[in-house]
Amino acid sequence: MKCSTFMNLFNIVVIVVVLGIVGVCHGDGLCKNFYEKSCPLAEQIVQNITWTNVASSPFLPAQLLRLAFHDCIVRGCEASILLDSTANNTAEKAAPPNLSLGGFNVIDAIKTQLEINCPGIVSCADIVALATRDAVSFQYNESLWEVETGRRDGTVSLESEALAELPSPFANFANLKQAFAGKAFLRTKCKGPADTTTNVPMDPGNGPGFDNHYYTILKQNKGLFQSDAALLTDKSASDDVNEMSTVSNQEFFKYFGHSMKRLGAVGVLTGNSGEIRKICSAINS
Repeated sequence: MKCSTFMNLFNIVVIVVVLGIVGVCHGDGLCKNFYEKSCPLAEQIVQNITWTNVASSPFLPAQLLRLAFHDCIVRGCEASILLDSTANNTAEKAAPPNLSLGGFNVIDAIKTQLEINCPGIVSCADIVALATRDAVSFQYNESLWEVETGRRDGTVSLESEALAELPSPFANFANLKQAFAGKAFLRTKCKGPADTTTNVPMDPGNGPGFDNHYYTILKQNKGLFQSDAALLTDKSASDDVNEMSTVSNQEFFKYFGHSMKRLGAVGVLTGNSGEIRKICSAINS
């Protein structure tokens, strides 16, 4: 993860887990094996390229998870986060909360291969959803959750919307700031607010692995951001932290997978809405 991040991996986990506990919701038009006939190798291509990259870049799962979250929070899961700014528009990607996002090169590599195999078929939005699942699942050598596909790509991306809608790690509960600042030792690893290149572990002592260990760290007041500590001051959120810190990894993955399916259905474009971009960083001309 990058030092200047405005939303860390743990907050993503907490939010999607809470979403998952609420109930089940599927986006209209999303279904399993959407590309079974139109591009039968699509999901295998995504997995192959993603796993190859994760093998040499252990931070990639966290990067893609964060990329997907930042995309879905603004305008829904329609890949607007991937669009570059133009002479007439400053895109979401240019907003300060998104300057430290990573994984774009992997998404582009997947899109390039899919355009060779089945041009104009697989959306960038579906690539993000599938690659995120595959990156997180890599260490277990199996898919941790099911991804329904059929998303289409959006054509609008605004920096102002990213600034207005993305949650900040500096969230309220000001009375905890002083006490928490003394315990957030990971901040000393960052060069300053403009540092978008330094990688730091979000779960000290647990390596790049993905499991529920971060909840134990949080209960010891070792979270990186003020918003981590804030979760412990709300009874409902604190109860979730306690529950997630004690469940087995198998139970955690069940909650998390269910939540990611719900997150992936937020504000999707399907049918004739949006488009299937030829490249993920620009709308079709």
